[in-house]
Amino acid sequence: MGEGDVFSAYTAGMTNANNSLSAFRGLRGGGLGLLMTATLFAWIPVALAAPSTTPLAALQEADRTRDGRHDFDFNFGVWHTHIRRVLDPFSGSGEAMELNGTVTVRKVWDGRAALEEIEADGPKGHWEGMTLFLYNPEAHQWTQWFANSQSGTMGNPLIGSFKDGRGELYSQDTFHGRAILVRGVWSGITPDAHRYEESYSSDGGKTWAAAFQGELTRESADKAMEQHTTAETSVQHDFDWDLGTWKIHMRRLQHPLTGSTTWTEMEGTTVNSKVWGGRANLAEVEADGPTGHLELLALRLFNPETHQWSVNFATSGVGMLNTPTGQPIVGEFKDGRGEFYDQEPYNGRAILVRFRIWPIGDNAAESEQSFSDDGGKTWEVNWVNTYTLVKRG
Repeated sequence: MGEGDVFSAYTAGMTNANNSLSAFRGLRGGGLGLLMTATLFAWIPVALAAPSTTPLAALQEADRTRDGRHDFDFNFGVWHTHIRRVLDPFSGSGEAMELNGTVTVRKVWDGRAALEEIEADGPKGHWEGMTLFLYNPEAHQWTQWFANSQSGTMGNPLIGSFKDGRGELYSQDTFHGRAILVRGVWSGITPDAHRYEESYSSDGGKTWAAAFQGELTRESADKAMEQHTTAETSVQHDFDWDLGTWKIHMRRLQHPLTGSTTWTEMEGTTVNSKVWGGRANLAEVEADGPTGHLELLALRLFNPETHQWSVNFATSGVGMLNTPTGQPIVGEFKDGRGEFYDQEPYNGRAILVRFRIWPIGDNAAESEQSFSDDGGKTWEVNWVNTYTLVKRG
């Protein structure tokens, strides 16, 4: 389902809404649980290697000499937003829906990433979303990844860069089942206001139809959004025990699936904070060892339909989610233990990845990652993490 279809789901009564990146700004918009998937496992050097090529490279070539890691600094804080969304941008009718809400944006990696939480109300009721902004230091580009609370999964990103105080990012999507291009523009940036607009193109970018306009004005810090009351189940809080700051000790098998018995160790810290009142959470991890410094984040989202969690990873050296597959690892908790699976390439072969995490009493926890190259018949543990609580939060 594309971004236009996401908003259509909202206008139809907010049922079956998917997770397109732009659903708020069009409606639009680790840690403990640290997982080194096959891709991230070779974090030195694979996870910090060159990012994958974007399908819209021909539309926007990054300025590879400019450091844009602080381009989104203007966006940190609490904002009131007024949204005007055109229901069918290609019809020419101009019929639109208006919403009002609050946006709260927090800094990650000292500004090289950011997490935006969104709540808005309109004719069809209350809506929640989030946007994860990641800076790619090699491409000198930003990606915007979106999820809404009804689906709990990430969509395709908008990708682009800033020039002369104006940000332009592009994506491919669908509207009413047809492939389109999407252009997102950040402009009118002052210390206390800015604007975000989205336009759609069905002719390869020759012409653009206005789809969305969001006007944001700064609120005081004490005006941060109040969590909206929603019907909840206990599984939406599977990770609540994980919230806070933890010391982490990592042991990594250097060469999995080779018979290797050589392990390396790292020490670090993970900070886990709630999003959407606990129905999602963000883990920020920093660790050091003989091979260098590791910096990553894990965004964990609850899907209320499937009662499963998806875990999305990024490292600061790449600035993309879940490379190279683009897919998160997915699973659930049973008897207090979380278990998650996916399939990934490793050393040119497809393997299965299993991640497990569990608390040990009130102040400790463990997790482990295993690989299988025989369809899950046997598993080799290759990453073991032990955690000690520093403080709840």
